Amino acid sequence: MDGLTIALGGDHAGYAYKAAVIELLEKAGHKVLNFGTDTADSVDYPDFVHPTSEAVESKKADFGILFCGSGNGVAMTANKHQGIRCAMAWGPDLARLAREHNDANMMALPCRFISQHQALQFVELFINTAFEGGRHERRVNKIACV
Repeated sequence: MDGLTIALGGDHAGYAYKAAVIELLEKAGHKVLNFGTDTADSVDYPDFVHPTSEAVESKKADFGILFCGSGNGVAMTANKHQGIRCAMAWGPDLARLAREHNDANMMALPCRFISQHQALQFVELFINTAFEGGRHERRVNKIACV
């Protein structure tokens, strides 16, 4: 997809991967909203995940990508937001299926368990895969607690 706005955030374990993803996205013509962190100094990931999630939830960004050592904490935090469906991706099929079947609008990358090359691959798969709809749409519509 061309010309997307993508919100990025995460902790100190993922900042180097985030820098590479920013370069990839900007080179492809996408706008990046970087909510930090941009250092290896230890931080509390919710401080960066909440504003990233809010940007996606409010439609200021089309997608969000989160970076963390395990990916678990950032995904849990993002999924506290009612309008967020954040999926973990540690393989290409998971990145693709998160969009195809779950209409995920955010993806969490476990940076201590994947290579930077894999992270870039998963980001491209995620943002370039369309939601299939159909039987999946009915299921996705049942996720939110209202």
